[in-house]
Amino acid sequence: MKHTKSHNGFTLIELIIVMVILGIMAAVAVPRYLDSISNAEEAAEDAVISSIRAGLTQYANNSLYESGRAEWPTNPFDALSEKPAGYSTDVTDADVDGEWTFSNDRITHQRADNSRFAWAYDKGTQGGGDDAKIGSLGPRTAIALP
Repeated sequence: MKHTKSHNGFTLIELIIVMVILGIMAAVAVPRYLDSISNAEEAAEDAVISSIRAGLTQYANNSLYESGRAEWPTNPFDALSEKPAGYSTDVTDADVDGEWTFSNDRITHQRADNSRFAWAYDKGTQGGGDDAKIGSLGPRTAIALP
């Protein structure tokens, strides 16, 4: 009886080619994955700010109905019936992943990648007098890390 050796498996060159292909795929996929995370966080921020804008409009309408003057609250989050996940009454800029704060006349948020963003908030003129007016909510701006 004659035994023959059977060589099952991959050659070294085949394994190297597979590793090169996997490396190329990873080089393309990882940046796209990171971009999708950033885009998702930006979209979530936009949703929260949109809710705040809608809440401020409703707050001003209620103020107009009750006092005859449209006003915004001192803290923009007070215009929301439900605060966003991560909302903190901390009076400093957001410094924890997912945290939302209001301090120094601005709304701040920290993303999971530790980047921070702010929206300037001007409450307008309050007090119910003839000079009462609503304020403004500015666009997103990046906050430099200390």
